Amino acid sequence: MKKKDFILTLLVVIIWGANFTVIKLGVKGVPSMLLISLRYLFTAFPGIFFIKKPNIEFKYFIIYSLNVGVLQFACLFYALQIGMPAGLSSIIVQMQAFISPIFAYVILKEKITIKQITGIIIATIGLFVVGLTSHTNSFSNIPVIALILTILAPVFWSASNIVARISSEKAAEKGEKLDMFSLVVWSGLVPPIPMLILSIIIDKPQAIINAITNLTPISIFTILYLSFGATLFGYGFWSILISKYPMSKISPLSLMVPITGLLTARIVLKEQLSSMQWLGISIILIGLVITNIDFKFIINKFKVTET
Repeated sequence: MKKKDFILTLLVVIIWGANFTVIKLGVKGVPSMLLISLRYLFTAFPGIFFIKKPNIEFKYFIIYSLNVGVLQFACLFYALQIGMPAGLSSIIVQMQAFISPIFAYVILKEKITIKQITGIIIATIGLFVVGLTSHTNSFSNIPVIALILTILAPVFWSASNIVARISSEKAAEKGEKLDMFSLVVWSGLVPPIPMLILSIIIDKPQAIINAITNLTPISIFTILYLSFGATLFGYGFWSILISKYPMSKISPLSLMVPITGLLTARIVLKEQLSSMQWLGISIILIGLVITNIDFKFIINKFKVTET
């Protein structure tokens, strides 16, 4: 991976990690489904008036938009609303790092190297360690439906990754290049209405009216952060990455999200990290290093230096 891409990836990870803290602050004033609707409303507008529509087949556009904007976040936000711990959710969502390469192997016939499998297994162990120590409730206290919905969220995220890759490859076959940022902006047109309908069903119209007419500074900040930071920059650059590099190379980088998420929660919400959480973070980093470092390049460079 190019140095510039890696630095921007780290910035995406930081923004996505802080995302859970921002959401936790935001849902206190705005119902979860309405928050998603407003998030994508500002993702699409006014951007679509200045950014050219992506050259993607309509069916892929709809499938991508529904997976990344509707299904993923409807599952995650509603799970949080009905009792899923935020800390544990941030861990489970990163299962996409393992689901995406598997989807890519099955659907796109991408190869997974032993080094990548080893790194993923090590990072999974670290993720498991962090997950076990990132919430105070036992699993028996978590609603089963909330746990299932949270597990489904990374499945839909992974599906959107595959659709983005397929669309990018189809554009390349035509001698064209799919503008991933344009795809993210225009895909924001799809979620607002379904999410608003869900909000009306779940939260009732009066709750929606009260939330919109009584937006607090924190609520406004949350909407703008989710729209411009987490979605436009985050998913925009993420989509560019998965169009340039193998899925097994990019997806594991999202495993750093729980790390930045825990650190952000500590700074903003004054949550403390236990020694076991720090251990889990260290294990995840080791897994990421193994997955992403080109050992052959380092060995060859070392041999040249010796010579």
